[in-house]
Amino acid sequence: MRLSHSRKNIITLAAICLSALMFGLEISSVPVILPTLEKVLHGSLKDMQWIMNAYTIACATVLMAVGTLADRYGRRRIFIISLILFGITSLICGLAQSTSVLIASRFLQGVGAGAMQICQIAILSHRFQKGEERSKAFSTWGIVFGIGLGFGPIIGGMIVAVLNWHWVFLVHVPLTLFTLILVFSGVEESSDPQAKKLDIIGIVTLSLTVFGLVYFITQGSELGFRGTASLSILVAVAISFIVFLFAEKHSAHPMFDFSVFKIRNFSGALLGSVGMNFSFWPFMIYLPIYFQSGLDYDIVSAGLSVLAYALPTLVIPPLAERFSLRYQPRIVIPLGLFVIGLGFILMKYGSSGDHASWLTMLPGSLLAGIGLGLTNTPVTNTTTGSVPSTRAGMASGIDMSARLISLAINIAVMGFILQEGIFSYLKKAFPETVDVLQLRSLAEKTAAGNTSSLNQSFPELSSLDASGAIVHASLVHGFGLVMLYGGIGVWVLAAMSFIIFGPKRALLQK
Repeated sequence: MRLSHSRKNIITLAAICLSALMFGLEISSVPVILPTLEKVLHGSLKDMQWIMNAYTIACATVLMAVGTLADRYGRRRIFIISLILFGITSLICGLAQSTSVLIASRFLQGVGAGAMQICQIAILSHRFQKGEERSKAFSTWGIVFGIGLGFGPIIGGMIVAVLNWHWVFLVHVPLTLFTLILVFSGVEESSDPQAKKLDIIGIVTLSLTVFGLVYFITQGSELGFRGTASLSILVAVAISFIVFLFAEKHSAHPMFDFSVFKIRNFSGALLGSVGMNFSFWPFMIYLPIYFQSGLDYDIVSAGLSVLAYALPTLVIPPLAERFSLRYQPRIVIPLGLFVIGLGFILMKYGSSGDHASWLTMLPGSLLAGIGLGLTNTPVTNTTTGSVPSTRAGMASGIDMSARLISLAINIAVMGFILQEGIFSYLKKAFPETVDVLQLRSLAEKTAAGNTSSLNQSFPELSSLDASGAIVHASLVHGFGLVMLYGGIGVWVLAAMSFIIFGPKRALLQK
């Protein structure tokens, strides 16, 4: 039975949107269960960071490669492969009984998710080519993707409350099967006979650079930042990055065309991508820990509290588009970053009071979400719209890579700041006679959300902090430093973006 053109459009859009929903859910639903995973799987803060970063780094690794492979061997074919990989690895994640298995399966899940994400855009672009039809399709895709990101925390919390943490991953298995049925039913194959060759050297060296840097930040305190192992990692990272730059400059088919950075609109908008993932998205990994351990909320209440942080990202984008048309991206993008930073500073003060709650965090959470909503869509449109149409795919790839790389690095940096902030507070609060290694171990457990670890693992310290007030205060102090880092850092990037965009006259001359 042949399907009509309109029916194929509906099936294709449904398949793409369902896979986008899974991608969004997998990013934002997992953070809310990290404190649960830390307790059930007996993991550390580093394990929790790698559960998130394994997924993020894998997405960034395959991003550019899959675009080329899909163009060459067929977008539908690669999309099917990515869905199968995502479904199988989601099953393994859900059945995992140790952090090592979960981290490994999360990496493979990220490979499938990154491939799935690139294929979504390629299939939509091929299937919906007319102006109004294309606009509606991409708008629907964006809304569904945003729903996955925005409602992921509360969905993850409710799944754990009703079932258990395993189903946060297992729920993707039936969703993947249904998506595959839709793909086989109505998605047509497409390819590009003039697709470029795969830039293997660029992909490998960039991936090694990101992985090495994240590993250095995450494991540095354990290895010793000035130790031989840490310095060797840094040297390897530097060499890998230099090789990447050299390969991209001299490759006939580079993954990154650095000449686009000369375009002010592109570079200014790219800093917007970096800014969002410097502060807003990596902090979503840690915010559930604050609500559950710092405020003693249950997992559903924590998910609802995080919802206030993410919900504005769904509501504001249409307004951001209007602002962008009226005031230009050179104003809207830096403004959005500034608002994110302001939200972080307000969250810092809201979290440090004697009667801190989700209400004291609400103004800052809402402002941060509003800032993200103001920034996200203008960034995407500006990075792709500021280059010739023949290079839009490459520009989109650079934009997405910048987001994922910034996210991976800052998940590690925020975790480091949180742990060191807790450790410094504990070191000052407890007597000098207390073993420093014990305090560092306590700081790591506290940062991972296990605030009950004082009585269980450190009975000799419990007499010095019977009520747990010192441990709780150390957690609040650590989170305050993380919020300060996120706020000031994104303000710096906002200023840099504004400067790089330049005045209106300079942009028109470009």
